[in-house]
This record gives sequence, C-alpha cells and structure tokens, in this order.
Amino acid sequence: MSDLLLKSTSEREPLQASFSDAANPIGLDGIEFIEFATAKPQALGQVLETMGFKPVARHRSREVLLYRQGELNIVVNAHPPVAQGASRSSEAPSISAIALRVRDARAAYEYVLERGAWEVSTHPEVMELNIPAIHGAGGSRIYFVDRYKEFSIYGVDFVPIPSVDQRPAATAGIHFFGIVQYIGPERSYDWIEFYRELIGAELIPDEQRFGIMPKGKLLRAPALDADQRFMIQLIEPDINVMDADERLQRIGLGVPDVPAAVQALRALGVEFVETPAAHSGARGAISKTYLGSVVIELVHDERA
Repeated sequence: MSDLLLKSTSEREPLQASFSDAANPIGLDGIEFIEFATAKPQALGQVLETMGFKPVARHRSREVLLYRQGELNIVVNAHPPVAQGASRSSEAPSISAIALRVRDARAAYEYVLERGAWEVSTHPEVMELNIPAIHGAGGSRIYFVDRYKEFSIYGVDFVPIPSVDQRPAATAGIHFFGIVQYIGPERSYDWIEFYRELIGAELIPDEQRFGIMPKGKLLRAPALDADQRFMIQLIEPDINVMDADERLQRIGLGVPDVPAAVQALRALGVEFVETPAAHSGARGAISKTYLGSVVIELVHDERA
C-alpha cells in the first residue's frame, strides 16, 4: 500500500455502480487547467504570452487570471494566501494545482476519498463554485471538474476580458501531453500506486519513452475520450542531489511537428535548450527556464 493513501485495500468500498469501468474508475476525461501560484503575476503573464498564451478572463473576486491557447487553460493565481505560500521559500512561480475533467465531480471526489486521498478544505466566496480537491505532490492540489462542455467553471467564476478572443488558436497544434513530477528518493512505488489506485493510471514499460527527457517512471492516465489521455512522469533525484522536494515541476505539451513548433515559438521569443545532453529534434524539445522555474517541454504527439 502507498503511504500517500490513508486507507488500506481491505478498508475500501467496492467500485461504485456509476464508475463500473475499472480501467477509468472516476470517469476521467483529461486536464481542464494547470494553475501557477506566483507573487509576480505580470512577469509570469509575459512569459506565458511569449509561449503563445493569451489572457482571456479575470476572476470575479480574486487576483486570478485565465490564460488560454486552443484547448490549453493556464490559471495564474496571485491571490495573497496562495501567492504567499508559493513564494515562502522562493521567488519563483510554482505549479500549485492541476484540474482533472471527470464525468461527475462529486462522485469522483467521494471515490478517491474512500480510497485514502487526503481532502482539501475549500472556502469559496459568494458567487464562487465549490470545486472539490485533494492533496497532490508537495503543497499542490488536484481538483475535480465536471463543467467543461456546454457550461464551464469559467462562466461562473471568471469575467471575460472585453474585446479579447476567448478561443485563441493553439500555436503549432499545441495541446496537453502530460505533467512532470519530481518525487523523493525511492518514492516511485508510492506515487505509482497513488495514481493507479485513484485515477486508474497505468505504468508504461521502461522501453517505451517520449520526448528527449526520458528519465524516471511514466504513467498513462485513462480518459473517456482517448484523445484526452495524458502522461504523468515521475522523476526521483539523482544520487547526492540535495534538492529532493516533491513538486509538480513542468508541463509537457504535445505537438504534431516538433521542429515546426520550435520555429513558431522561437518567432514569439521562446528560447530552447541546445546542449549535447538535451537539444531540440523530431522527438521533442525543452525550453530554457524562465523566472527560476517555468519550463515547457514539447513532445511529438500526432493527436492534433
């Protein structure tokens, strides 16, 4: 049993009738948004715009801005309690949350709590949605969202920025591919079991790899729509590396043509790492680090 879960297998209820598909127990259907926490939202916003994102909406009551390109949603959260927590040990932004699309948010939430997930107490203000969440890596949260089709969470909590295209096109077919998570030494088993037990993620064989940064263990999350499946890469620290803090480290973005995407992003001002150990090519590319922590990784993926 993973020590990240509160309950042992023998203490858990069987699959609920509404989630009878053991391969996708919570009705997962992809990533709705990634949230960055920062005390410097303008600086992070400039980086995101360089990467092709556009600000499209502001939160009704908090210092939160929504950036978008294509189907990608990035939430920049500078609300004081969150931003202060993010900058407590560093000035760098941090990935503070990932929101998962699910068939039924409340049922998914109850399912993962029954299997030992640690709940997060949320405190929505007036006219805000109460989005259920559990604790993830480090101080991050995993949200469960079921309003993502005809009606979305943004229509309730956000106000569109006037005269701005609410659906800006994706640069070079960019879409979510996955998330890279740094974990502690010898913690792979615990996190593999965490994601397998809670969302039905499956471990990918070591010989099957994507992109140019193939370290660690790779899991594939299921989805109702096969095109919405995503990867979770778990990376333990190298021997003698002192920085072993567990955290969501970077976003993986899929593109049908990596060289074309690199060219398009370079035209916008994005710089990519070009070293013997890591350099852009047909399989993938990785950007330089911005603001001390913000990195995007491109991975060849024909989905788009």
